[in-house]
Amino acid sequence: MPPSSEETRVVAGRYRLRSVLGSGSMGTVWSAYDEFLHRQVAVKEMKVPPGIPAAQADELRERTLREARAIAVLSHPNVIILHDVAREDDQPFVVMELLPSRSLAHILRDHGPLTVGQAAAVGIAVASALEAAHAAGITHRDVKPGNVLVASDGRIKLTDFGIARNVSEATMTRTGIMLGSPAYIAPEVASGGAVTPAADLWGLGATLFAAVEGAPPYDADGDPLETVGKVVNGKVPKPKAGPLADVISALMTKEPGRRITLRDVRHRLYPLQTKTPLDLFGPELFHTPDGKKTSAQPDATDTQVIKTVLPEKAKAEKKAEASSSELAADPGPLPFLRPPAPAPSAGPTSGAPTMFVAPPPPRPARRSSTATAVLVAVAILLFLLAAGGGFALARTVGGQSLLPPAAAPRSPSNGPTDVPPPTLVQQSGDASFATGNGGQFGLQVPEGWQKFVAPHTTTKFGASTAVQYVSPDGRRSLRVERLVKYFTQFPDDVEYINWLKTSYQGNGFQLFNPSPLADKKGTTLTYRVTEGGNLPDRDGAGGTRVTFMNLIQAGTSLWILSVTVPAEQENSGREDVFNRVAPTLSVSD
Repeated sequence: MPPSSEETRVVAGRYRLRSVLGSGSMGTVWSAYDEFLHRQVAVKEMKVPPGIPAAQADELRERTLREARAIAVLSHPNVIILHDVAREDDQPFVVMELLPSRSLAHILRDHGPLTVGQAAAVGIAVASALEAAHAAGITHRDVKPGNVLVASDGRIKLTDFGIARNVSEATMTRTGIMLGSPAYIAPEVASGGAVTPAADLWGLGATLFAAVEGAPPYDADGDPLETVGKVVNGKVPKPKAGPLADVISALMTKEPGRRITLRDVRHRLYPLQTKTPLDLFGPELFHTPDGKKTSAQPDATDTQVIKTVLPEKAKAEKKAEASSSELAADPGPLPFLRPPAPAPSAGPTSGAPTMFVAPPPPRPARRSSTATAVLVAVAILLFLLAAGGGFALARTVGGQSLLPPAAAPRSPSNGPTDVPPPTLVQQSGDASFATGNGGQFGLQVPEGWQKFVAPHTTTKFGASTAVQYVSPDGRRSLRVERLVKYFTQFPDDVEYINWLKTSYQGNGFQLFNPSPLADKKGTTLTYRVTEGGNLPDRDGAGGTRVTFMNLIQAGTSLWILSVTVPAEQENSGREDVFNRVAPTLSVSD
C-alpha cells in the first residue's frame, strides 16, 4: 500500500501506521505513531500462513494475543518493551518500543564478523535478556541475529518474544505448520519435541557462531527442510579457534541437559568485553556499504513456514482430535528425521497418533521341562540329518563338489538395507506458491509418503516452491521444484548444474554423467553428496546420499524432479523409485 494511503490507516483507534520497517512470512513491522500518548512505536501485524483453515487461523490469532499479553510482564534493559496488543478487522497487532537500531543480521551482512569484544557484548546482553524471560516462565523460541537489535547509543536488545514463535507450543501445530528459523532452531525442537528454555541456549550459541563466523551454523539460504534435517541428523559445526569457541560449543550441544547455563555464559564472556557497547559499536556499523545511514528498526521475522499436506485419512483423524482451546503438544518427527524408538511401556501421548497393539493369543498349556528338552533334541537331530543328506545328494547328482563355493562379492548398494519396490499412487501438486501462476503438476508417488510444501530461495535463481514427498522412515525423499522464467535468463540447464556443483563445499560432491533426456527436452544426472567432507568408499559410510535428477524444460520454466536416498540404497532408489516415478511427471506451465 502506498505511503499516502497508509497515513490514514489507524489501528485500534490510536496507532497511525507510517512506513514498513520489515516484512516476513509471519508478519509485517510498521513504524507508527501513538496518537494517545504522542510517541513513536513499532507495530507488528501478524500474517496467517496461506492455506490454513479458518478455525486454525482463528486459533493462531488468539494465541498471538494471549502470549503477547503474557510477555508484557517483562521489563528488562535488554528486552524490547511490549506496549500493547490490539485487534483491528479481526487481525492481531502487537505494539512495541521503537528502537532506532540495526539488527545483528544486517550488521553481519554489511560488515562481516564481529570482533571478540563485540560478540561478547552481544552474548552478555542476550543471555541477560533470556535469564529474565526464563525467570518469568517465558521461552523466546526464536533466538537469532535477526532478533538482536544494536543501537548506536550502545543498547543491545532482544526482540520478538513470543511473537514469531508464539503460535505453537511445539515445532509443528496440528495444522501442519512448522515455525522457526531452520539455521538456528534447536535439534530437539526441530524433531518435534517440546520447546523448553534449553532451546534458547542453542539459539544463543548459534547466534554467537554467526557473530564470530559471519555466517549461520547451518545453511539458512538453502532448502528449509534440508536444513532442518542437517540440524537434527548432521554433526554440530565447530567455530574457528578463538576466545568464544568454548562458549559456543558448550551451548550448541545436542543434549539439552548438557548445555551450560546463562549465568555461566555471562561469567565466561564478561572478561572478553573490554569496552562498553557504546565504544564497541562505532558509527560506521550504522551505515550501509554505499555510505547511507540506516535506522532499521525491529525486523519482521524471517521465520520459515513449512506446510505439510496430510492424507485424507490423517485429516479425518486430526479433525477428530482437534480442540479449539489448545494446540497439539507433539505431532511427531519432521521430514528426514527417523522416528524415535517407542518407550518400552509408554502409553499414548497427547497430539501423537495412538498405536493399538493386539493382545497376544492365549498361551497353550506348558509341557514339562523334560519332555520339552527331549522333543527339541529329536527335532534338531532330524533337521540336521535331512538337511545334510539332501544337500549331499543334490550336489552329487549335479556333479558338483561338496565343498562350499567361493563367496561372491556383494554389491554394497544393493545390500540388505534395500527396500522392496513401493506401490505408486497418483498425486497432484502446485509449485506456484512463490512464483505466481502456473506450476501445477501430476505424478505417481510411492504410497504412504508424506507430502510437504516449503518456500525455497536462492540468490541466483530467486524464489520457488519445493513440493516434497518423504518416506515413512524419513530416509528417502522425492522432490519437485519449478524455477519460473529460468530460460529467459539462461539458454540451457548448464547454469543450474554448475550452481549445483558450487553449492557443496570441499570434496563432498561428485557428479556422474549428465546426459540428454530421451523423451523430453532436458538433462538427467546423478550425484553423490557426503556431509561435511571427502567422499568415502562406495559403502554408504559418512552420511553419503545419492540423488537422481531430471532437469526438464517446459516453456520458460525449468522443472526439477529428484529422488534422494542413502548411498546403500542406490540401486533400489534408482530402479524401484526414480525410474518408475520420473516417466509419470506431467507439468503445466
